[in-house]
Amino acid sequence: MGGAVSARTLFAPLGRTYDRYAALLSFGQDPRWRRFLVSRIDAGPRDTVLDVATGTGAVARELLARKRCTVVGLDQSPEMLAEARRRLPASVTLLEGRAEKLPFPDGAFDGLTFTYLLRYVDDPAAVLRELVRVVRPGGTIAGLEFAVPRGVWRPLWELYVRVGLPAAGRVLSPGWAEVGDFLGPSIRGFYADYPEERLLELWWNAGVRDVRARRLSLGGGIVTWGRRS
Repeated sequence: MGGAVSARTLFAPLGRTYDRYAALLSFGQDPRWRRFLVSRIDAGPRDTVLDVATGTGAVARELLARKRCTVVGLDQSPEMLAEARRRLPASVTLLEGRAEKLPFPDGAFDGLTFTYLLRYVDDPAAVLRELVRVVRPGGTIAGLEFAVPRGVWRPLWELYVRVGLPAAGRVLSPGWAEVGDFLGPSIRGFYADYPEERLLELWWNAGVRDVRARRLSLGGGIVTWGRRS
């Protein structure tokens, strides 16, 4: 998949610095968004949750700490998984794989999380259906994506992603400079194709009910969640 390949290439070298600089470049909001994402998952010590696009394992760590559930993490990047393995306890199973074709049977998990995934796949609707497939009926699913603020905050967001973010990336490293140049157009393009109303429709059509969404940090992030029908 073209989008998936570009994401892997873009973020693979950044594993050791990813969490720290993601928090810095989001003014501390990225960790807050991940905590809210995990709060939407209905799981406990007897449950198993799949974290797709687990990256360095930040959401997996939150799931362990807050839900005390069993966690399985999946990511397409062996480099990011290596960093996750370094940070997570051995009890967390980490697998290399793609969201487009999950290596699990139907209904294998009690819950599922994913983070910054849908912008990087060619067919978000098909990927959502695949994610829902591996969750048992009644299990909760929650996803975090970037969004574009509305109203008076939109010009400030545009200024940051057009000027501030690329400049900050160039200060940090060549790899982060590439990320800084990439993120604004990527977020803007996805939001143009999938505004909040259409995103909720995708979730409903994938078989998720009681679908809800909350915009965070003036609209810069959006968490969507619901239960498999």
